[in-house]
Amino acid sequence: MSAQLLDEPDLDLEPEPQQATWTLNFGPQHPATHTTLRLILELDGERIVKATPDIGYLHSGFEKLGEHLTFNQYVTIADRKNYISPPMNEVAWHNAVETLLGIELTPRCQYIRVIISELARLSDHLLCTGAAALDLGAFTAFLYAFNLRELIYDVYEEMSGYRFHPGYTRVGGLLYDFNDRVFTRIDAVLESFPRVVADMEKLLFRNRIFLDRLRGIGVLSKEDAIAHSCSGPIARASGVTYDIRKDNPYYVYPELDFEVPYTTEGDCWARFIVRMEEMRQSHRLIQQCIKKMPGGPVNVPIAEKFPLPDKLTTYNSMEGLIQHFELIMPNRGIEGPRDEVYASVESPNGELGYYLVSDGSQFAWRVRTRPPSFIHFSVFPKLIKDHLLADVVAVLGSLSIIAAELDR
Repeated sequence: MSAQLLDEPDLDLEPEPQQATWTLNFGPQHPATHTTLRLILELDGERIVKATPDIGYLHSGFEKLGEHLTFNQYVTIADRKNYISPPMNEVAWHNAVETLLGIELTPRCQYIRVIISELARLSDHLLCTGAAALDLGAFTAFLYAFNLRELIYDVYEEMSGYRFHPGYTRVGGLLYDFNDRVFTRIDAVLESFPRVVADMEKLLFRNRIFLDRLRGIGVLSKEDAIAHSCSGPIARASGVTYDIRKDNPYYVYPELDFEVPYTTEGDCWARFIVRMEEMRQSHRLIQQCIKKMPGGPVNVPIAEKFPLPDKLTTYNSMEGLIQHFELIMPNRGIEGPRDEVYASVESPNGELGYYLVSDGSQFAWRVRTRPPSFIHFSVFPKLIKDHLLADVVAVLGSLSIIAAELDR
C-alpha cells in the first residue's frame, strides 16, 4: 500500500509585508476623554505617527437655537457650552448683545460681572489643573481642587438659585443684585484659595513623575501658536502675551491692577503653571472688586426699553408692567438695529466671542460662536506627533478641551 504524497511547499514565495503602522481609537470611552472626545491615532509601536481629532459626540445645535430664542432666553443655552465655567458664557453672550444694542452697563453691574467672570476662571482652572493631575495619577490634588470648586458653586447658588447653570445675566444687567449672603460666600472662596493652591503646589511641583510627564511634552512654539489662532493660557504659555482684558479691555478691567502671566517654554508644564498663576491673578481681581464695589442699580433704567423689570417694578409701576408685557409677549420684545457685530471676552480657555447678525427683531438672524476649544483641539495633532501613546493624556489635559464648544 503506497503512501499518498503531499504537495511540496513552494519555498520561493516571499513572506507578506508587515503593516508598518496600526490604528488605535483613543476615546470616546477612555476616562481621559470624558466620553465626548475621540482621537484616531496612527501608531508605530508606541510612537504616534499621526493623530486625527474626531468631533461630533456632543452635538447640541447651540448656534441654531440662538436663532429661535430671544436675547434673554438664550442665556440658558449659552452657559452650557463651556459647562465648567458657565457664567463666563453668559457674560460673553450678553456682552455681544449689548454691543449690538449700544447699551452701557451700570458701574455696579460691571463690577459684579467681573467678579462672576473671575470666579468662573477659578472654577475652570481648578478643574483643568486638578484633572490634569488626576489623569496622570495624582488623585489627591484633584480632590483639593474640587473642594474649592464646591465653594464657588455655593456662590452661584446664593446669587441665582442654581449651582451649575446660573443663567444670571440679562440684557442690560443681571437677574438679581448681590446680597450680603453672596458676599459672605465669596469671602469663603477668597479665604480658602491660598491654602488650596499651596497644597496643590506641594503635591505636584516636586513630584518627579508628574514633572517628567509634562516637561518637554507637547511643545507649541510662539510662531505656531499665532499661526493656529491660539489664545488664552495656551498662547501665553508659548510667549504670546495677548489678553483681551488688557489689549481690548471691557467692563472695569482698566480700573483694576493685575498681571498677565506668561512663559516661553510652550510645553504641558508651561500651560499648567500659567493656569496656576492666573488663578492667583483672579483671586487678586475679585478682592479688588469687593473693595471698590459701588452702589446703585445693577440694571440700566427701564426707560431704555431693554431690561426686564423686576417684580416689584412690574407690580407697582404702569411703565414697568407695560415694558414687561412688551418684552415677554410673542412677536414683540427687544427691537435692535439691523446690523452685525462681533464681541469677545477673555474666557478661561482663551478668546470666547459671538458674531451676531440682527434683522431688527428680538431674535438673532444668525449666531456664530468663536469657541477656544475648537481652535485648540485642531492643534493637538501637531503637539502629539512623534510622542509616545502615554503622552496623549498629558497633552490633552493641558489643552482643557470642552466638548460642548466643539460641536455647538
